[in-house]
Amino acid sequence: MDRFSWSNGLLEINETLVIQQRGVRLYEGDDKAKLDIGVALLSTHRLIWRDVKNHECCIAMPLSQIIFFEEQAAGIGKSAKIVIHLHPSPANKEPGPYQHSKFSFIKLSFKEHGQIEFYRRLTEEMTQKRWENTPVSQSISTGTGSQAGKTRAVGIVGIERKIEAKRKETDKNISEAFEDLSKLMVKAKEMVELSKSIANKIKDKQGDITEDETIRFKSYLLSMGIANPVTRETHGSGTHYHLQLAKQLGDMLQAPLEERGGMMALTEVYCLVNRARGMELLSPEDLVNACKMFESLKLPLRLRVFDSGVMVVQLQSHSEEEMIASALDSVSDKGSLTAEEFAKLLGLSVLLSKERLLLAEKMGHLCRDDSVEGLRFYPNLF
Repeated sequence: MDRFSWSNGLLEINETLVIQQRGVRLYEGDDKAKLDIGVALLSTHRLIWRDVKNHECCIAMPLSQIIFFEEQAAGIGKSAKIVIHLHPSPANKEPGPYQHSKFSFIKLSFKEHGQIEFYRRLTEEMTQKRWENTPVSQSISTGTGSQAGKTRAVGIVGIERKIEAKRKETDKNISEAFEDLSKLMVKAKEMVELSKSIANKIKDKQGDITEDETIRFKSYLLSMGIANPVTRETHGSGTHYHLQLAKQLGDMLQAPLEERGGMMALTEVYCLVNRARGMELLSPEDLVNACKMFESLKLPLRLRVFDSGVMVVQLQSHSEEEMIASALDSVSDKGSLTAEEFAKLLGLSVLLSKERLLLAEKMGHLCRDDSVEGLRFYPNLF
């Protein structure tokens, strides 16, 4: 306990409060200290204890005094404790409640729990040793000439300086973030140029590249993004914007639709397109308006709305009869199928699989059994 000094309880320059815990009693070695139960405060630089009833009774100890510490489990009628082993008291230590102590360790007894989090935070601070990087021994002048005294920047002055330091650090972080963003945009342009180069190679050397390599290249291009996305800044707003956007979507979506059997849910299209556009994101409303123009522009795509309200984008060449026949064949082979089972069978989303089954039911090829186990479709034998 002779390592503690009297304190005013205020945080100093560059010092930050880490955690505080009520209901903590101090032990001098194995004996209870003559102090009452109080609040233990852990900062980046000190361990502080303050009496709950008498706020003028406040003591503090630098974390640099700690050699190591350990947990002591609670027992019958005993609270959990943290045992802290200390270096010898320095010769120039400021006055405190104890001038001499026969023990080289103290205990913090936690009457209201909280010892686990306090131990974790203390471990972090002792590992990081932030008091070495940001010492609190800075002072400010309180006068001029040779008789100008020195006093620690505590109280309002310390708080103001701390706020100013945090503001400067925030400004610095924001500036660095924008610098990183600018570098990212420059790198994105390089990636777009690379994607164009790869696309040209695929066109020029289609015969020399295997089908698997072509598919892999296309996936790379999609992840790199659209080279020149249509935006309101470049194509204005309103109908003209949606027309240009529809043309670009027509070029972009044809290959993914062919790979997915000719149909994709609009939500899936939305995610795919915005991933490819990078920073120039589309709103759901703009996507729907652009998709509505597929047929008027005579593009090979069209927007379809099922009876349930589900919206999909599908190829004009997509045959509804083939889709119904496929659903009927799959259900007939298995005897019965749920939407989830049909989705696994075809590798489609559950949403689209259910719509295919409902369409086949609507045309009279399937019938349903809606029970507590879920919706199951059977071949219609009537």
